[in-house]
Amino acid sequence: MKFRLIAPLALACAALPATPAAAQVETTLAPGATRLQVVATGEARRVPDLATIGAGVVTTAPTAAAALDQNSRQMASVLAALKRAGIADRDIQTSSVSLFPDYRQDGTSPPQITGYRASNEVSVRFRDIAATGRILDVLVAKGANQINGPNLSIENSDAAMDEARTRALAAARARAELYARALGKRVTRVLDVSEGSDVSYPRPMMMARVAAQSPGVPIAPGEQGLSATLTVVFELD
Repeated sequence: MKFRLIAPLALACAALPATPAAAQVETTLAPGATRLQVVATGEARRVPDLATIGAGVVTTAPTAAAALDQNSRQMASVLAALKRAGIADRDIQTSSVSLFPDYRQDGTSPPQITGYRASNEVSVRFRDIAATGRILDVLVAKGANQINGPNLSIENSDAAMDEARTRALAAARARAELYARALGKRVTRVLDVSEGSDVSYPRPMMMARVAAQSPGVPIAPGEQGLSATLTVVFELD
């Protein structure tokens, strides 16, 4: 039984095309060479071009049905106002809906339900960051009583990340050259490269129950750094 299981596997492997040696990663050091591993980080900075706000409506009522009904009407008003402000349907997404009871506890008897609390929150994206204050005013005026954000980000970050990778590789190479000179050697080739990346997003946050007559909120986008970290293995000879 053992040979009958192995033989077909051996035949199948023999039928596979041979892998060219050039396609394999060469990690064997030349005689007398030194293996050097360098970790380097490169960063690219961009001005954020996308803002995301979480807008919620929280309502309370004696019954669950009343809390939900009031919440639905208030949220419908918020959504209509967002669309009038120019926010596209694809940039408005429901993030959470909840309904739970409120209790009264006096410590001597079982908790008693005093009413119900309904919550509905949407995530709103927009690309005109300068309009953040105006959109916040619209949300509050139409019944949003819980605001989270804005979170600022870079919508298309691929070019910036490639710039960060290029800088990380250049930094790794420069460091390897420094070590090589100190050792009386030279960098002959790269044996391996692996990447870990990180994006640092400053997040100005605002959680509020605010009055409808609040003034426009100024938002300063600043800059955000996108960084790439490379681990590069060099051969020094």
